[in-house]
Amino acid sequence: MENASSATIQVHPSRPVSGSRARSGFWLVVLGAALWGVDPLFRLILLKSITSAQLVLLEHILIALVVAPTLWKNRQELKGIGWKHVGALLFISWGGSAIATILFTMGLTHGDANAVLLLQKLQPLFAILLARFLLKESLPRRFALLFLIALAGTYLLTFGFSVPFGHWNDFIQVGSLLSLGAAALWGGSTVMGRMMVGQMKYETVTSLRFILALPLLLAVTWNEGAAWHLPTEASGMAAFSLNLLGQALLPGLLSLLVYYKGLTTTKASVATLAELSFPMVGVLVNWIAFQQMVTVAQAVGFILIWFSLFVISRQSQPAPA
Repeated sequence: MENASSATIQVHPSRPVSGSRARSGFWLVVLGAALWGVDPLFRLILLKSITSAQLVLLEHILIALVVAPTLWKNRQELKGIGWKHVGALLFISWGGSAIATILFTMGLTHGDANAVLLLQKLQPLFAILLARFLLKESLPRRFALLFLIALAGTYLLTFGFSVPFGHWNDFIQVGSLLSLGAAALWGGSTVMGRMMVGQMKYETVTSLRFILALPLLLAVTWNEGAAWHLPTEASGMAAFSLNLLGQALLPGLLSLLVYYKGLTTTKASVATLAELSFPMVGVLVNWIAFQQMVTVAQAVGFILIWFSLFVISRQSQPAPA
């Protein structure tokens, strides 16, 4: 593998990014993250038959089959990357796709669930710190205030006006540490993704994210040793297959294609705030599909988050090409 500094292939030549392109990229990140919110529509049905590890493995296999031709078509891009970018790709696929989800799921079973959920909301903080350190990104005007407003909105969406834990000791538990690990990996994946879309096409990054995760997911599923309980009757198998297809292609592949496309012109520190559209859509899905009514606190949370997203998007935030 060539060192990045001596690479002869430049996938994206440097060119100025207009404010309008930066704003459209920001909203593409919002849309991509929002698509993750429809995940429960498919996942809850599928988890009645198989385990989480089995489901993630099947998703990745299905998506890998879809994106393999794209990766083969763009294979020349792989010749120009260095070991730093190989590490970034492994971080995205192993850390963001596989390990983070496992850590978060384990965290929910090893402690106070509300404390684990609240700590996971610290993901943008990790992304902002890494973006400043690794990508030397400057922050938009009044970003700290907008960031706090968006986090407050996310808190209201998740917990309402109530305090989610009885004692600070709830945070000093195995589950909380696992949740912090997941938040760090997800935040880091945003930064690594921003690094990679400056080196290769966003379609290639998306393809590698799923394909490189397969060996790790196979090992995890094998080590789990759980039996496969797939539906045996034709109607059940048809419903299972349709839900798996929807799960893989909508909140899986399509969301990340849109997300990485937006990331090509959006700073990682800004993109991580745009990702807060995910809990908002999650609340809407719960309201429409599962008849969980939106509370006053959640409505206030919606307003706070969308206010922050709107103000950020109005500022010209071009990322270096």
